[in-house]
Amino acid sequence: MASIAIYSVKGGVGKTTFATNLAWCAANNSSRTTLLWDLDPANGSGFLLGIDPKKKRSAGSVFDRTNEPAKLVRKTEYENLHLLPADESIRALDRQFDRIGKRKRLAKLVEGLSKDYDRIVFDCPPVMNEVSAQVMRSADLVIVPLPPSPLSSRALDLVVEEVRGSGKSHPPILPVLSMVDMRRALHKEAREANPKWPVIPQASAIEQCAVERKPVGAFAPRSPAARAFAQLWTAIERKLAKG
Repeated sequence: MASIAIYSVKGGVGKTTFATNLAWCAANNSSRTTLLWDLDPANGSGFLLGIDPKKKRSAGSVFDRTNEPAKLVRKTEYENLHLLPADESIRALDRQFDRIGKRKRLAKLVEGLSKDYDRIVFDCPPVMNEVSAQVMRSADLVIVPLPPSPLSSRALDLVVEEVRGSGKSHPPILPVLSMVDMRRALHKEAREANPKWPVIPQASAIEQCAVERKPVGAFAPRSPAARAFAQLWTAIERKLAKG
């Protein structure tokens, strides 16, 4: 089993879109039994998969000593893809971790889930707090969507600093330029400055994910956006295979 965290220190860079589409690629393209674990209170991943949160606020309860995450896992309409949805109770997790005094509680839960899943994809909150720090302690790879700007490298440095701050060791980090339009000069400069970074284009098909409430590969499989996510997932699998 391998776990992949989709993380950014700011919102609006496509983090949840990345998490949902990469989890779909893991389940569909690689036939991996995949869990998408939404840790963002906005429940964006659940929305994009057409799954609304239950009225009972229970997402945070999975971190209690007596509860099992499998009880809250919900099946999606896609084979091999399950969702552990978020709700407003996630906002209280920082205080909850202080109360239970467990710095590796999430890693322990991931260990328990490893018997059921080949891949776990985390949609992290867009801040560095105890929740995201615990994700970093358990993740095998961190994907960082970055806006196409000449300052992208500086933005990545900030993420690396934050991730390193989560512990003495940290997982490898893969930066990805997000929402790239090569017709724009700044976007072209960002691409030229970071030629080895994967690219996800700015595309209407990606915007339609929120309308269709589906991953782009499910409704526009031949689109450049779907191909870009598929290529990114292939790069992720290769990186995981290398260790």
